[in-house]
Amino acid sequence: MTTSQSASTPEPARVRLRPTMQSDLEYVLSLEQDPENLPYITPWEKMQHEAAIRFPDFRHFIIEAGPGLERAGFLILIGCRNQHACIELKRMVVQNKGRGYGHAAVRVVKKIAFDDLGAHRFWLDVKMRNTRAQALYVKEGFVQEGVLREAVRVSDGFDSLVVMSMLAGEYAQRRSQALELQQ
Repeated sequence: MTTSQSASTPEPARVRLRPTMQSDLEYVLSLEQDPENLPYITPWEKMQHEAAIRFPDFRHFIIEAGPGLERAGFLILIGCRNQHACIELKRMVVQNKGRGYGHAAVRVVKKIAFDDLGAHRFWLDVKMRNTRAQALYVKEGFVQEGVLREAVRVSDGFDSLVVMSMLAGEYAQRRSQALELQQ
């Protein structure tokens, strides 16, 4: 899945998601341990990523971006076989922020969730202190559902989680307004 740059958006020329391979895991772990990313995520052990690559209910992707489609991050979906058609964007980490890769990757993964996996509800949670990610998700059409107060331990105490989602009907409406990738 790819997206191309339009004249009115600052997105990169190309973004593609490809399944994560075992050989990508050191890269994934290095992104999680990067001091720039660490405050905003709860890192996994290598074994958890290995399981996510293999377990059918998960989709683990490498984000490839730019003219050469170099590795630019990763993302993980959970609930891909959920009986309630409720899929979670468990994690997204982008290596070089500010280049539009996050927005482009979210557009591609929404298309995967709704078109390929048949999601009725696509949801995520994001740490309250991660205002940059919250702004990205709002711009991409996610609606805040609520806050899980002080739900995760962080280095200086606890942080709350903001729960956000998009429903299939909302996605269809955004697509009809040309705000989403077309089929």
